[in-house]
Amino acid sequence: MADARSITRDGLGIRVSINPAIDGGSPVRATLLPYGRQAIDDVDIAAVVEVLRSDWLTTGPKVDEFEAAIALVAGTQFAVAVSSGTAALHAAMYALRIGPGDEVIVPTMTFAASANCVLYQGATPVFADVHKDTLLLDVASAAARITPRTKAIVAVDFAGQPCDYRALRALCGEHGIALVADACHAIGGSYQDAHVGSLADLSVFSFHPVKHITSGEGGAITTDNLGLAQRMRSFRNHGIMTDHRQRAENGDFYYEMTSLGWNYRITDIQCALGKSQLAKLEGFVSRRQQIAARYDESFASIANVEPLSTSPGLSNAYHLYVIQLNLACLTTNRAGIYRALRAENIGVNVHYLPVHLHPFYRTRYKTGPGMCPIAEDAYEGILSLPIFPAMTDRDVEDVIQAVSKVLAYYRR
Repeated sequence: MADARSITRDGLGIRVSINPAIDGGSPVRATLLPYGRQAIDDVDIAAVVEVLRSDWLTTGPKVDEFEAAIALVAGTQFAVAVSSGTAALHAAMYALRIGPGDEVIVPTMTFAASANCVLYQGATPVFADVHKDTLLLDVASAAARITPRTKAIVAVDFAGQPCDYRALRALCGEHGIALVADACHAIGGSYQDAHVGSLADLSVFSFHPVKHITSGEGGAITTDNLGLAQRMRSFRNHGIMTDHRQRAENGDFYYEMTSLGWNYRITDIQCALGKSQLAKLEGFVSRRQQIAARYDESFASIANVEPLSTSPGLSNAYHLYVIQLNLACLTTNRAGIYRALRAENIGVNVHYLPVHLHPFYRTRYKTGPGMCPIAEDAYEGILSLPIFPAMTDRDVEDVIQAVSKVLAYYRR
C-alpha cells in the first residue's frame, strides 16, 4: 500500500492516519489484558476456608471428593489427582511401565512436559509432526515413526480440540501400544459425543491458573483401568501403598514402600478449590466458545490472519485461541506483530516452540530443523490471543480492534 501508516475506517473508504501504539499512537487499552487467567469467586474462597478450618490439609477427604468429581466429568471409573499436570504425565508414563530402551511418540507442537515425562522414565521421546490447519498430531506422521521399541503414543489436544482418537485407537490397537491423551488443554470438550478424559487408556489434565479450572497447581489422570489407577496412587506417594489418612482410619502405623515413587501428592486445600471450580466448568467452557465464535466471525473478514480450524463432530474447549499470520503479506515478522499487539495492551503469547527445537533436545538428542517441517513452519506465524471466561464483551472487541489495527498497519 502507498501509505503503510493509514487504514480505512468504518468502511467509508477514507484513509486516515491511525498509528499503532508501538509507533506513537494511542493503545487500544489502558491496561494489559492477559492471554489467560483464573476466575475465583466467593464460593471458591469459602470452600478453601472450610478446609483450612478442618483437620485435614492434605491426604484428606477432599482428595477423594475431587477425584470422584473429575471422573464424573470425564466419564471414567477412576481419577487420580496429583500436584501438577507434569506430575500427571509422569505418573501416566510410570503406570504404563515405560522405561529405558522404550520409545514414546509425542507431537512436537506442545509444552515441553509432554515429552519430558518420557525422559523421566529413562525412555526416548520420538517427535511427530502435526496438521497445518489444527496443529494436532498427524496420525500418519505418528504411524511412520512406530518401531519395535514404541510403547505408547501421547496425543496432545492442542488449544482445546481433541485429536482424531478413532484413528489413533485403531493405530495403537494394530501395534499393541498404549494411547495417552494429554488433555491438559481440553477438559470439558468432547469427541463424537464422548467426553474428553475417556478417549484414551490414560488421559491427563492440568489445573494451572490459565487452564479451564484451577486448583492453584494440580493435575489428574483419568482411566477405566483399576490396575493403572492403583499404580499411580502409589507412585504419587513415594511408592507407598497407603497414605496417612488410610492408616489413621484403620488404626494402623505400618506401611511399606513397594516401588520407587515421588511426592506428587495434592493437598485438600487445592482439591477443595478444584472441586468448587469443576462445578462451574460447563459455564467456563461455554463462555470460551462464545469468545472463540466472535473471534471467528471477525477474523473471517480480516486479511492476513487465519484461526485454527475445528473438525466436525468435536466440541473444542478452547484453552487457547491461536491465529496463524500470513507473513508473506506483512512487512514484519511474528515478533513484530507480537510487540505491536503487546504495545496495544493485548497480552498475546506464543504456544509453542516445537519441543525438538529446544536447546536441551538439540544438544542431548541431536534433534533440529527439518524433523517436523509443518510444526516448524507454523511456529513462525502463530499467536495466542486472550481467551478466558472473565473477559467482557468489551475486552473481546478490544482484541479484535487491536488485531485489525496492527495487521492493517503492517500490510504489504
